[in-house]
Amino acid sequence: MPPANKTKRSGSLMWDLLTFDRLVTGPVIHFIYWAGLGVVALFGFSVVGAAVGLALKEPGLGSLLLAFPVLIAGLLVAGALVLLWRAFCEFYVAIFRISEDLRALRQTSDADHAAHRARQQAAQQPPRQQV
Repeated sequence: MPPANKTKRSGSLMWDLLTFDRLVTGPVIHFIYWAGLGVVALFGFSVVGAAVGLALKEPGLGSLLLAFPVLIAGLLVAGALVLLWRAFCEFYVAIFRISEDLRALRQTSDADHAAHRARQQAAQQPPRQQV
């Protein structure tokens, strides 16, 4: 829900960050996501290197038969890590978006309650007599 007041004061970004009115977790999570994918890619490259090393260690069919399952299993594990890392990061993004939505709902509810109290106070005041 976009804010109703679109005019921004200078320095309001710093104030929002200091008072937690604006959360920076979304961009930070995206950075962490890409960094984690880099780590998973390094793992994938190390698996390929290990499989090639096993295949070249000893000449013969036995080393190739050992290297192929290591390569396949390592790449499957790397793929599963990519999916798990994505789910982990999406979970945190969802949690913080829920937090932002709850904050917007609270602001709307507070405004509704203030308007209701103002109507009640106006209804409780006796009507003025005209002279």
